[in-house]
Amino acid sequence: MYNSKSSLLLLLFLINSFIFFCNADSGTKCSNTSSLIGFESNFTMVQHQLRGHFKILDDCSFQVSRFDMLSGSSDVVFWGAVAVDFSNITRGFPISDHCLNQTTYKNASFSIQLLPNVTWDQIKVLSVWDVTTLSDFGHLTLPTNGSDLYPGRVHTMFDNCKNLSGNYRVRWSLNVEDNWIEIGLEAATKTMNYMAFGWANPNRTKELMLGADIAVAAFTEEGRPFVDDFYITSYSECMLHGKDGSAVGVCPDVVYENTTNGMTLNNTKLVYGHRRDGVSFIRFRKPLNSSDGKYDLPVNPTEEMTVIWALGLMKPPDTIRPYYLPQNHGGPMMVAYGHLRLNVSENVDDCFGPLDADDKQDQDLIIASAKVPLVVTTGEALHYPNPPNPSKVLYINKKEAPVLRVERGVPVKFSVQTGHDVALYITSDYLGGNATLRNATETIYSGGPEAEGVMASPYELVWAPDRNTPDQVFYQSLYQPKMGWRVEVVDGGLSDMYNNSVFLDDQQVTFFWTVSKDSISIAARGEKKSGYLAIAFGGEMVNSYAYVGWIDNAGKGRLNTYWIDGKDASNVHLTNENLTHVRCKSENGIITFEFTRPFNPSCSSHDKKKECKNILDPTTPLRVVWAMGAKWSEHLSERNMHSVTSQRPVRVMLLRGSSEAEQDLRPVLAVHGFMMFLAWGILLPGGILAARYLKHVKGDGWYQIHVYLQYSGLAIILLAVLFAVAELHGFFVSSLHVKFGIAAIFCACVQPVNAYLRPKKPDHGVEASSNRIIWEYFHVIVGRGAIVVGIAALFTGMKHLGERYKGENVHGLSWALIIWFLIGALLVIYLEYRERQRRRDRFLGRGNWVLGNVEEDDSVDLLNPHHASARTGSQNSGLMEVQLEPLSR
Repeated sequence: MYNSKSSLLLLLFLINSFIFFCNADSGTKCSNTSSLIGFESNFTMVQHQLRGHFKILDDCSFQVSRFDMLSGSSDVVFWGAVAVDFSNITRGFPISDHCLNQTTYKNASFSIQLLPNVTWDQIKVLSVWDVTTLSDFGHLTLPTNGSDLYPGRVHTMFDNCKNLSGNYRVRWSLNVEDNWIEIGLEAATKTMNYMAFGWANPNRTKELMLGADIAVAAFTEEGRPFVDDFYITSYSECMLHGKDGSAVGVCPDVVYENTTNGMTLNNTKLVYGHRRDGVSFIRFRKPLNSSDGKYDLPVNPTEEMTVIWALGLMKPPDTIRPYYLPQNHGGPMMVAYGHLRLNVSENVDDCFGPLDADDKQDQDLIIASAKVPLVVTTGEALHYPNPPNPSKVLYINKKEAPVLRVERGVPVKFSVQTGHDVALYITSDYLGGNATLRNATETIYSGGPEAEGVMASPYELVWAPDRNTPDQVFYQSLYQPKMGWRVEVVDGGLSDMYNNSVFLDDQQVTFFWTVSKDSISIAARGEKKSGYLAIAFGGEMVNSYAYVGWIDNAGKGRLNTYWIDGKDASNVHLTNENLTHVRCKSENGIITFEFTRPFNPSCSSHDKKKECKNILDPTTPLRVVWAMGAKWSEHLSERNMHSVTSQRPVRVMLLRGSSEAEQDLRPVLAVHGFMMFLAWGILLPGGILAARYLKHVKGDGWYQIHVYLQYSGLAIILLAVLFAVAELHGFFVSSLHVKFGIAAIFCACVQPVNAYLRPKKPDHGVEASSNRIIWEYFHVIVGRGAIVVGIAALFTGMKHLGERYKGENVHGLSWALIIWFLIGALLVIYLEYRERQRRRDRFLGRGNWVLGNVEEDDSVDLLNPHHASARTGSQNSGLMEVQLEPLSR
């Protein structure tokens, strides 16, 4: 125990010694030769509610105290520059390695060491600087060449501060000798709201506002600060009586006197005012004891007096009342109005940290419309929201650097009239000015060097933000940074953001999609309240890839992907698909989710993951089902399973932008199939068999049968095609069945034309011409080829039927079709055998004829060379027999 205590004491001694020697060493390294040592000043607030006191300690350090600042980016540093103008301060340099990183400072004090290579002679302006956004939060100017070490007053710093409410403060500095008090009113409130503060009549114990002497401070529509001296005679807006013109209510002092010289009654004098970060600040001076004893109350600086305050909407002047008049505050006590006892001579500072407004944006808001172009010009920088800035900035519709709000899916048209030296573009970069020159990455959404013009010939720039556009982008100049400002990109209607949409089964879920080159963007929205929403690609939830969106316990939207191979919770398997631009939200219990996915998952050839098989073909109808339930979680149970689901899938044609409910085979399509079977399975093959095997029949019966059957089959084919086109509302060459069908119909239609163009049949005993032989080859090959392709169309049609309608009897019908054509093939083999046997018998029997039948035998096939040679040989043999007859008879 003793040893441990000794070791601890020794360790503490070593640490203290180290700290002592470090401090001593630090002190020895820093000299005190600069004439600026001891210089003190206050920071001038520019933004982020920065306040603070600055003091130079020695040649390499300074101290900051009473420091307030709202948090900035991760790169806020102390910055040195030679001047405060935009060009010089942006070319400044960091003076220390101390970072004010993403922290809100509240009345903080700390000491800062300069970097080893920085001296006070190099610094003319010291700023709190955001390197990321090139933003000046606040700065001060150091004296040069032995000039006055006592800088001018900074208007945002006071000796005292008192919280009036959570978002309203009063600051003051007192000068009894000169008979004045300077008051600063500061509130996180809207631009057109007033701030009122003053002293109640000391003779009143209730209804303290009556008879009160107050100052009302606000801003004009142009953003100029003002303050007026008011006197309250009743709880009403200032009104003028018609008879004598007397005033009653909350009125300026000058209204009560109704004289042209009445402005001398306004004893409050504006000193300074600004709007920063959604906070109004106005500083004014008023006498402790005014010469106006009628409407001004004396302020005793050593006594505790009752003060009153209020916040509310300021009514701008009109033709009847040319004054800004405060409206009723309208809110609860200690929020919109109140009172307290205050002794202004006592030191008070209970304002801990800066005011942090909920809405820090004071810029004008312009909402873009697809019908009205936005006129973009340039003009003088008066109230640019992110100082420092160039002297010339962008104006939209005559508003200086406004916030522009656009909707995804709604095109925005700009009429660019900025001059030829300013080119407009929409960028992801905060500063603009071609970020690639700063070695920064940026995404350019629209515009560029060509987007410049003048009023006489403006350039029309059209930008269509889509669902993948970030929530915030910027309109800027391509050549000069910090001329534009923010663009808020909000969701419009899903129908504007996506090219196509359909209702899924029962019209309880809407399915949206946009097809790109290699990917598809999808959204699904439930039409009634639910705890989660799921869509799946497949004929039903089982054996499908599902996408489930829900809101977790933290209120965050979630979207997961699953492979489902059964009806139990254990059959729902989480997958890891490559989804981008994922969003899920719930509005009034209505779930909406969005995502983008590639058509082909990015998997290697050896990857066996389930999600690698989730391939989408935009040319093939996508079958979609849906489900809803009360609750979803990462760990599923039977209670998490869906409570309502679609009854049947909907077939979504991704490229056509349409859909149809999957249903049983339609009667018209059944008729189409039967007619095609009748044509390709009976009539057309029958016509070919008649031409092949019935030529031995006397007369031209075989020819009549052949022609009638072929024409009947062709007519039925064309009629069946019309039925299918009418039922499907179009002719779409996408499936293999349709492609085979087109080829077969083309071959079938060629045959009548071919028959019409056939060469003349040769006379008896004359050898067929080459044209006749070629024609017969062509006629037979095309006809038989049409049958083969037609049969293929029948089988692919059965396959298409099974994929499209999930018919339970498709398998049986396919086998019946196979058996039918097998029977037909056996019949052809049998007939071919009989035909060859008959021809062989005839060939052998003709050697005994003397003068046989010299008429043409139509049964001879000119396409068979054996038959042709036999015919020639027979003719020659017959001639020989005639020549060998005995002549002696």
